[in-house]
Amino acid sequence: MVVLVKPSPQLGSKAMDGNHHKVEANVLLLGAENVGKSALTVRFLTRRFIGEYGDIESIYSHIDKTDGREISLNIWDSLYPQSCETTESISDKQLQWADGVILVYSICDRSSFEVVRQQVQLIRQTRKLSASAPIIIVGNKRDLLHQRAVSSEEGRLFALSADCGFFEISAAETYHGVLLVFHEILDLIKESRALKKGMAGIKGIVRSVSAVFGKKWE
Repeated sequence: MVVLVKPSPQLGSKAMDGNHHKVEANVLLLGAENVGKSALTVRFLTRRFIGEYGDIESIYSHIDKTDGREISLNIWDSLYPQSCETTESISDKQLQWADGVILVYSICDRSSFEVVRQQVQLIRQTRKLSASAPIIIVGNKRDLLHQRAVSSEEGRLFALSADCGFFEISAAETYHGVLLVFHEILDLIKESRALKKGMAGIKGIVRSVSAVFGKKWE
């Protein structure tokens, strides 16, 4: 079951105002269960930390403002059932929907890090996610350093080898780290779209030049 959650209705009406140019971005959260995906999302949306969540898959809608532009941010907080095979943990629908992906693991749980490894590999293999769509890997629960099972260096090196962004944070301790993650994915999505637009413009110029020279040599 997927539940649509809109935590900022007071901003929603403003975003629909014709005088505002609204940009929409879809962010998919992946990772094993109990790594803090929902806590990360709710911390970003409300600044509050809530530690316990039920098994509900939710899509949250939120209006953010960066560089003077309103962004309608949709966050798909996915489930990863314990009985689920990694190959079944991501649907084509999710990847086709997403403009960017955040994969979360717990630094205290090596198996959750392995899930992220496998999910990154699966995303690359299926090619359902746009090649230019950014991926960020997040090691959560940094406040539990005494229980650490995955080093910062290992997480960073894997992200580098997979061409992904990397953060290590504590959703429980600070809001700022969570904010950085979501602002980074938004910035990368904007860069990805600008690159696509630029490439489309270059292709148009090439077609125009080809047409001109083609006629010239007829």
